[in-house]
Amino acid sequence: MWGYHDGMGWWMVFAGGGMLAFWAVVGGVVIWTIRGSGHSNRLDRDGGGSPIRIAKRRLASGEITVEQFEDLRKALE
Repeated sequence: MWGYHDGMGWWMVFAGGGMLAFWAVVGGVVIWTIRGSGHSNRLDRDGGGSPIRIAKRRLASGEITVEQFEDLRKALE
């Protein structure tokens, strides 16, 4: 009566797909959040925060000369 049919009907296919899409988005947000928070920790472990460490790394990689490093070290002290 009133348009009610026995069984689930074709709309249940879309309801199941919607639920799957919802949980996929929730899982993606969780993974994105975890990866984003780990990125800053990795930079801190590598010594990304200390200016003198950055200058030493730049000297070691050849970006700056020894004279430039000494000038930076004196300016930072």
